[in-house]
Amino acid sequence: MSSSLLSGLNPEQLAAVTLPAVPALILAGAGSGKTRVLTTRIVWLLSTGQVSQHGILAVTFTNKAAKEMLTRVSAQLPINARSLWIGTFHGLCNRMLRLHWRDAGLPEAFQIMDTADQLSAIKRLLKALNIDDEKYPPRELMYYINANKEEGRRPAEVEAWDQHSQQMKQLYDEYERQCRREGVVDFAELLLRCYELLRDNAALRSHYHARFRYILVDEFQDTNRLQYKWLKLLAGKGDPLDRLLGKQPAATASDEAAAVFAVGDDDQSIYAFRGANVGNMADFQRDFAVETVIKLEQNYRSHGNILDAANALIAHNRGRLGKNLWTSESAGDPIRVYEAASDFEEASFVVDEVRNLQREGTPLADMAVLYRSNAQSRVIEHALFQAGLPYRVYGGLRFFERQEIKHALAYLRLIANPDDDNALLRVINFPVRGIGNRTLEILGESARGSGTSIWQAACSGGAGRSAAAVARFVQLIEGMRAQQDGLQLAELVQLAIEQSGLIEHYRNEKEGQERLENLDQLISAAAVFVQENENDVNAFLAHASLEAGDHEAAPGQDALQLMSVHASKGLEFHAVFLTGIEEGLFPHDNSLNSPEGLEEERRLAYVAITRARRKLYLSLAQSRMLHGQTRFSIASRFLSEIPEDLLKWLNRGYAPSAMPARKIEKAAPEHGLRVGCTVEHAKFGQGVVVDYDGTGPGANVQVNFGAAGLKWLALEYAKLKLVQ
Repeated sequence: MSSSLLSGLNPEQLAAVTLPAVPALILAGAGSGKTRVLTTRIVWLLSTGQVSQHGILAVTFTNKAAKEMLTRVSAQLPINARSLWIGTFHGLCNRMLRLHWRDAGLPEAFQIMDTADQLSAIKRLLKALNIDDEKYPPRELMYYINANKEEGRRPAEVEAWDQHSQQMKQLYDEYERQCRREGVVDFAELLLRCYELLRDNAALRSHYHARFRYILVDEFQDTNRLQYKWLKLLAGKGDPLDRLLGKQPAATASDEAAAVFAVGDDDQSIYAFRGANVGNMADFQRDFAVETVIKLEQNYRSHGNILDAANALIAHNRGRLGKNLWTSESAGDPIRVYEAASDFEEASFVVDEVRNLQREGTPLADMAVLYRSNAQSRVIEHALFQAGLPYRVYGGLRFFERQEIKHALAYLRLIANPDDDNALLRVINFPVRGIGNRTLEILGESARGSGTSIWQAACSGGAGRSAAAVARFVQLIEGMRAQQDGLQLAELVQLAIEQSGLIEHYRNEKEGQERLENLDQLISAAAVFVQENENDVNAFLAHASLEAGDHEAAPGQDALQLMSVHASKGLEFHAVFLTGIEEGLFPHDNSLNSPEGLEEERRLAYVAITRARRKLYLSLAQSRMLHGQTRFSIASRFLSEIPEDLLKWLNRGYAPSAMPARKIEKAAPEHGLRVGCTVEHAKFGQGVVVDYDGTGPGANVQVNFGAAGLKWLALEYAKLKLVQ
């Protein structure tokens, strides 16, 4: 079986699969067959008798990957798949804690809370302690608790430097007490409790160290600090700092490290916001004295031009472990680049190209539209809706189905018609304003008894202890209704999301930035709707309902794939459309404050490019509707980092240097701003005018703001101050 098992492997894959029992780092590039290497190594170790099925532990990051690995292994060997320790970090920790619940200080039938359960538990805790949940938002507290657990910190080890942080620390402690009383654990607790079990129990640690002589880790670049420390304990390489602090017994002479087979790609490390630490790869080489590093560089997915573009782009990152993807296939088509005048024109281009590819025989399901920010999907979804093309949003919700959009639309519906009970029930206590379920029951009973809407029952008062909170909600809606006359639709949407408290609520969330961007896009959607239709809130609400209706593809139907670049990792498509290649969007504004942030953005672009097998399209727009106003953009620096001979510009508005290629003779400007003038902007600071388009107050100017970059600005909105 050994010869047939190893047939078809390239030299580097073969070397990795047949390594002796030594710690090794496998740098597996995109599309290089890493899953095959991992599963083949497991089968090879078992079939050659080097280890029993009880002596291997393999860790993956998703249940899907674990299931695929189990399926492949059990298909090649007559063994009971359940006996294999192959699973996710959380799954394996749960398995270990079930076996050793008493040593871990847990009840035998402990239950696991998902994210929704954990949030509910925190809300109950705050209510029981009579804590103001506006000052200490439940979701913020949940992020705080999980972040500390993922760093391996119990409440006693958390630093507190002011009253607020001291209270957060105390709430973390109270939360742990509540979980112990109720016999429940959250996801972060699974790993931390399992790590502490091994750290503090020498007998168990020795048992598992002796048992698992081969440890295989998939997607090693995505491990966080605690996951790496847990792996080191299993492998017999404890943390030196823990030993110094007395948290872990000193190593003995018999403590020989297990053969850790770490497979990863530092160029695809894109989850720093989740705690992933790409530095674990370098730490692993040092901690385990790794002498064997194998690079899987042959790509079995993409044509040569796509790989050359990815290699050239990622080469601008520093501190890489280093590899260069190549393929035995042809160079293939050049990478097509399209510069649109606006994001709507960009979406139309995508729709047209998708139709062309479909006519040529490419299934819609084998094409993907990628975007850096989920907020970008609105314009693309609208174009697909208008064209009647079925689509599916992978790993997320369609624009008008997103929580924050549905909340904002509910407020708009109440402004248009306060008797809309569904809209009222959705937002009467969101953001939280102290109106509980019992109050809603009382209001509902009152409405049914008098044959009126819940709104009318709320206006009449009599809602028990929450009467004051209900009265404030009524005043809020009536106040917004009183202000709607004379407002443009976009202004009304903005008023609703600001005065409702939605912006303030999401601004305080750890991951609220994306929701705020979506709310900005709702304002833009309203502005565009007025341009194309009428300034009528009811018509806009009907339009939103229609787009949120049943247009998404049915299960099994051929459909175009829409997704964020983050969601695309691990997938591949015949054709990929990477949209929004502009400064401030990709790379994102938030990344430009640090070299680390910019390098992660470049890794994200590398991931996006390497999703394409045969055709890759890069598109950008000179202007985008943002917050109901037009924002002017310049091409992303990432475009200039791809060799010109790999690109085919379908229209040449931008040169690869990210500067306009066209030279237009301009009349003397009425606005008084000439090339070379120094101006000041409230957000970007001082800059120099380098170009302008138009002569009157409706003109646009391009300004070099130095560190903030080149930006096109509309004079009508930018409020530039002439310095000289």
